[in-house]
Amino acid sequence: MSDKQNHSMSLTTPETNALSGKQKAAVFIGTSGLFILILAIFNTNFPNKTWFLSLALGLIAAGTILFSNSLYLNKMEGIKNDGVWFKSLTSRGVLAWITGIILTGFYIVLYFFPQYLGQGSNGEANSGLIALFDPLSFLLSGRPASQWFVYGTLYTLAILIFGYKYILKYRHNRYQQLRTVSVMFFQLAFAFLIPEFMARLNESPDYSLPYYDLKSMWPLNYYLFDGWSINGFLSSGYLGLGLLIFGVLSIFVVSPILTYKYGKRWYCSWVCGCGGLAETAGDSFRQLSSKKLSAWKLERWLIHTVLVFSVIMTTAVIYSYLGNDPNKYWISRPTFLIGVGVLLTLVFALTLIFKRHELGKDAKYGALGFFVIIAALFAMHYTGTSDKLFLVKSSSLRSAYGLYIGSIFSGVVGTGFYPILGNRVWCRFGCPMAAILGFQQRLFSKFRITTNGGQCISCGNCSTYCEMGIDVRAYAQKGENIVRSSCVGCGVCSTVCPRGVLKLENDSMNGRINANDILLGNDVNLMDLVNQK
Repeated sequence: MSDKQNHSMSLTTPETNALSGKQKAAVFIGTSGLFILILAIFNTNFPNKTWFLSLALGLIAAGTILFSNSLYLNKMEGIKNDGVWFKSLTSRGVLAWITGIILTGFYIVLYFFPQYLGQGSNGEANSGLIALFDPLSFLLSGRPASQWFVYGTLYTLAILIFGYKYILKYRHNRYQQLRTVSVMFFQLAFAFLIPEFMARLNESPDYSLPYYDLKSMWPLNYYLFDGWSINGFLSSGYLGLGLLIFGVLSIFVVSPILTYKYGKRWYCSWVCGCGGLAETAGDSFRQLSSKKLSAWKLERWLIHTVLVFSVIMTTAVIYSYLGNDPNKYWISRPTFLIGVGVLLTLVFALTLIFKRHELGKDAKYGALGFFVIIAALFAMHYTGTSDKLFLVKSSSLRSAYGLYIGSIFSGVVGTGFYPILGNRVWCRFGCPMAAILGFQQRLFSKFRITTNGGQCISCGNCSTYCEMGIDVRAYAQKGENIVRSSCVGCGVCSTVCPRGVLKLENDSMNGRINANDILLGNDVNLMDLVNQK
């Protein structure tokens, strides 16, 4: 018999919890690299930081690659459950909780106590872990490392090495391979290398570019319109102006066009770094995403509340940046607020007029968010001063937004809770970018997942592995198109389907949202119905 065949007939596949000799060696190699980083945290004085940093990152990468090769290359192509519900790490066991606590603790220290990682202050040299990364930072940007450089390096490394593991696991599916290579490229080039090169440009007096991830758009990039960011762009000549224009066009032109054609997957599953980490390093935890109705209701309230808060805060940031003198800026504060109000009113009114049937009961929730924003605009106009908004210092408001949304939600909870709540906690419950793209995908996009209900055997693989908590099987059993604002188009539901029931498509918007109610033959002309499809 072939070595690739599974000799066990057990339903619980007991051998999945046992590591082979090669896998144990790979774990030892990877752990050795992590041990070097842990030693650095405790201020170990390495004689050659460049060599030890290269050794640490190299061992981590080599261990992961060797483990992935042993895990997948000795098996037949295709998706298998591999006993995920029988492993402590992937079924909320003790190992999962320990991993979650370690990840959460790391994020808390990274965001709020960087001095414990060795971050120098007041001109002091770095020490500890951050000092270990100084050689790489000097090579790329010509400046000492910071906690964000350490984080960015480890973040990028995780996407690259676990992306390799993901490609091996899904090597039978071209779509999964292509989008994984895409997120690996965008993270390495746009999120890691280009910002470091921009920092090197700032050594010239002609440039003061902000630390800018080119693929991070508003509202995910909430600091794009902050005063220091705009001043940095405008003071950096044509390059800075071009980057600012690119950021604005990405929001109002590029994103709507691509979402109309391909749905939110073009960004959430092909470009975004948060999604990239979730899909690669977090792939082992995708089955933990709750499919409960209560979780879906909480998701809708949370993510749209964050979006409303993001719109208000961005408007407040720009409002505080502008002056009342139209000669200093091409637009005054009152004119800006009126423009925002008119734009939001047009979007809300046109949506109600042309998409009222698709909206259904959701229209009242959209109206609630709209009126909250309009009320905030009036409050901003009547309470805003040169340094205060809503009777609170504008700097305090921006700091609060960055702390609670940018740090605690997206970082500490969004990534630290992978082993407990699944890999898309932030994308599902908190990302304002996902909320905007989801709104457009639901109502103004050609993307849908079509289903062939006659072929569905109700195995449940699709629902189990949906990282966004969608009960895909319920749609497949009815033969109903999946048109959900939360769907990120990862395509894993289609990939794990043994019958080819699910298919990602971009087609006409006619008949895209179909409830597939039970029809009696004398109630409808069935041939007309078929032709309409």
